[in-house]
Amino acid sequence: MKQPTQKKTELLLLEDVRNLGRKGELASAKPGFIRNYLLPQKKAVIADNRTIRMQEKLLEERAKQAVVDKKESEELAAKLKEKTFSTLVKNDSQGHLYGSVTVADIVKILEEQEGINIDRKHVIMPKPIKSLGVFEVELRLKEDIPATFKLKVEGETKVEAPKTRAEVIEEGEETLAAEGDSVEGEGEDLPIRSEREKEMKEELEERTKE
Repeated sequence: MKQPTQKKTELLLLEDVRNLGRKGELASAKPGFIRNYLLPQKKAVIADNRTIRMQEKLLEERAKQAVVDKKESEELAAKLKEKTFSTLVKNDSQGHLYGSVTVADIVKILEEQEGINIDRKHVIMPKPIKSLGVFEVELRLKEDIPATFKLKVEGETKVEAPKTRAEVIEEGEETLAAEGDSVEGEGEDLPIRSEREKEMKEELEERTKE
């Protein structure tokens, strides 16, 4: 049997509520959300003749706060633009991360390194960072002020640099020499030794092409 749709109740918001509205606005929500969250947290009141009269005052307060929030957000955006933060992550010798840098990590980095407190909802990160390097992190601060800063993700384990062509050739030559000594020590005849050297040289050439 289909459950009846819950009737939404109209509210006057006393604070900004994510995905619902801003302080001083009228909004509608389901009874359970109102009863379990909005009313106990004093984020809203049921809209009636008395509370509607409060709306004008709340909107005035909201307008004044918006001016303050915008100024602070613009100042913070200007400050962050010049900043490069860093974080150490666990990784293997090839540079692959064990885990990732998430929205929660970004919030923690800002607080611990610069004393900046922002809500997770202000971090715009479509997906976690999963590699080493320098990344631009985007924020959307209060009053929709955009901000960006750079984040350097460094590994705790040193990443091995790829071998150069010269190093590969040198290693191959050393291996050939060692194999040659071994063959001589075993008393193997020259044709067999030459054939082995030829095979190893071909293998070395293939490796240097990669």
